[in-house]
Amino acid sequence: MFKVNPALVLAIIAAAAGGFPAAHAQDYPARPIRLVVPWPAGGVTDVVARIVGQKLSAGLGQSIVVDNKAGATGFIGTEFVAKAAPDGYTLLLITASTHAISPNLFRKIPYDPLRDFEPIAQVTAAPTILVTNPALPVSTVADLVKLAKAKPGQLNYASFGNGSSAHLTAELFKQATGTDLIHIPYKGAAPAIADLMGGQVAIFFDSIPSALPHVRTGKLKALAVTGRARTPAAADVPTIAETYPGFEVTVWQGFGAPAGTPRAIVSRLHAELVAVMAMTDVKDKLVNLGADPLCTNPQEFRAHIAREKDKWAAVVKSSGVPIAD
Repeated sequence: MFKVNPALVLAIIAAAAGGFPAAHAQDYPARPIRLVVPWPAGGVTDVVARIVGQKLSAGLGQSIVVDNKAGATGFIGTEFVAKAAPDGYTLLLITASTHAISPNLFRKIPYDPLRDFEPIAQVTAAPTILVTNPALPVSTVADLVKLAKAKPGQLNYASFGNGSSAHLTAELFKQATGTDLIHIPYKGAAPAIADLMGGQVAIFFDSIPSALPHVRTGKLKALAVTGRARTPAAADVPTIAETYPGFEVTVWQGFGAPAGTPRAIVSRLHAELVAVMAMTDVKDKLVNLGADPLCTNPQEFRAHIAREKDKWAAVVKSSGVPIAD
């Protein structure tokens, strides 16, 4: 009579439960990968996805198809990935907006920035640049703060909309410096820059690629960048942190996958991203976009998202920025 070996049965069950996913991970990737960008084509986030995605595709030996799922402040594309199968074939270009800023500006969002994703690596940190009209009698951050304190409520700052990164960066600057500045929201960066050059507003926290050409022609004056350290994109411009230690604002991007994606797949993707972000041509292209290239590990990226989410929650609460339904 055939006798069942209980130990053998348990081994088969264990193999079925754990062996197949492991084998699947070893074979990964076996087909093209979708990289969802929750913003329109042509923007900086989309360009970052394509620069890094092209090299990542070569390393993985499979095509990476960039899929722009824009709309609803990035929520549409981000939710799509949160609900996708956790098999490594749908990835997300995570941004500061989708995972740290917007979650604090809406009462309800269709995903949880931490629970619903497996962070893989942060790949960029792009500081913004504090620019003024050349006629404003300041040359440094210290000068600006002195002038603002001498004229409380008289200096204004531009942003490209309520709740935008430019708006919240200025609010954080106000808190750090104890100044009283008036917010003037615009419908985009272009009209804000135009009024800054025309003298209708005093200061603006703009992206480096947008502002730097005007600085070089003398139409704007650069006072500081908002990163922790000086950026290669504007190496001669000091940081705000040199005057106010601890001040740091970057618009960052990274790669993520749906929660539950096997650890082996996350590790493979991270290892390939480490190789990509070490490439000189990738670094050069990202620096030209005003971004500082880097590559954190999954644990560091998760911790960064959590810190950033908490930081902007405090800024939104203290500044009284309206929360949308």
